[in-house]
Amino acid sequence: MKRSKIFIKQLLVIVIIFFIWQLICTIGIFNTYVLPTPLKVFNTFTKMLISGEIILDIYISFKRVLIGYFISFILAFFIGVISFLKKSLSQYYEILIQLFRNVPPISMMPLLILWYGIGETTKIIIIILASFFPMYLNILKGFKECDKKLLEVGDIFGYSKYDKFIKIILPSAVSDILIGMRIGLGYSWRAIIGAEMIAASTGIGHMILFAQQLSRTDKVIIGIIVIGLVGYLCDIFFAFIINKFLKGGNKSVWN
Repeated sequence: MKRSKIFIKQLLVIVIIFFIWQLICTIGIFNTYVLPTPLKVFNTFTKMLISGEIILDIYISFKRVLIGYFISFILAFFIGVISFLKKSLSQYYEILIQLFRNVPPISMMPLLILWYGIGETTKIIIIILASFFPMYLNILKGFKECDKKLLEVGDIFGYSKYDKFIKIILPSAVSDILIGMRIGLGYSWRAIIGAEMIAASTGIGHMILFAQQLSRTDKVIIGIIVIGLVGYLCDIFFAFIINKFLKGGNKSVWN
């Protein structure tokens, strides 16, 4: 019942936004060239859907996100484990992590284009840079915040350092790892759109930029809505999987 009420409220807000949008177009506050009617946008979207144009762009962008995101998670987990188990080694590269953590990934585009051109490598690296740090920091946080009482139990059973990590620390860090993965996925999706606007000939980001160059405001609006919708659906799906995996744990985080 609570979820249905929340859904109704959210749906009501969307309906109000579309009503105001249509009202503005009807009154003529803006020229339809600047702000097309919701019906025109819907008709354009239908044509793009039937032709498969929008589906192809979504598929291309999503594939890039998944590749970069998967590589980023492996790197974040591997480096996180090293940073936790071998603190002496982390002293060598921690300054680099803190340095690049404060550099916006999109600012790396000019350099990456000079090195790799506008191919897939450039866009994949941007996704990795965008999603690595939230995953790495949450993974490390999960390792460090393991309950000390559980570690004491491990000592009683005579667990070695690595046994405690595998049997106690890693399972207790699952929640933080999943939180980092969820945040990283959102960062990946935002990063690929920016990258495609600068260095791509396909994808949602390129579609928006190309539509702007052709003065197709309706397609620009469609691109923006699709970005938000796909990102939102990915987030909902990820949250659903996490809640099932954690068997209802940390509900306040996901809802």
